[in-house]
Amino acid sequence: MSGVQASASSRRKAVFLDRDGVLIRAIVRDGRPYSARTLVEAELLPGVREACAALREAGALLIVVTNQPDVARGDLDADVLESLHDWLREQVELDDIRMCTHDDGDACTCRKPKPGMITTAARELGIDVGASVMVGDRWRDVQAGREAGCRTVFVDRGYREQLPFDPDLVVHEFPEAVPWIFNLWRVRGSHDARDN
Repeated sequence: MSGVQASASSRRKAVFLDRDGVLIRAIVRDGRPYSARTLVEAELLPGVREACAALREAGALLIVVTNQPDVARGDLDADVLESLHDWLREQVELDDIRMCTHDDGDACTCRKPKPGMITTAARELGIDVGASVMVGDRWRDVQAGREAGCRTVFVDRGYREQLPFDPDLVVHEFPEAVPWIFNLWRVRGSHDARDN
């Protein structure tokens, strides 16, 4: 943007999406979710394609932000991960896929619950985080969204793990959040119009 920061009203809104448990089915073992590690395990969840199409039609950027520590742990080859993301792009029209392949011990700024993937994408793509939403199925997703300044949606799949703190909306499937997101943007748009 030639060194000039765009005003919030001229920047785009986005929906940041966790991958496993939101777009594709997480593999649940003993109440804990795990990422698909092969194309055979990858399964798009019901209604995801339609939900994403509706959000894009409304002018939102769709950006996947996903922790993939299996790469750092040596349990997933980076080429296989890229093939999984190629498959996902064939299933759903996405604007970007951001991933953190670090593990907790790496202390990076991109691994959720830190907001680095969201804030970097917002800066690089001219996104208004205040008008954007983070959708995820784990506490890390909600915390990253909150720290970045987004509204948050928690897809509650009943995992046996820590629950997120104070998400803005709780649903059981990502497509259930779409009407709420539209309403959020409608209300924000009417406020913006009054302020001008």
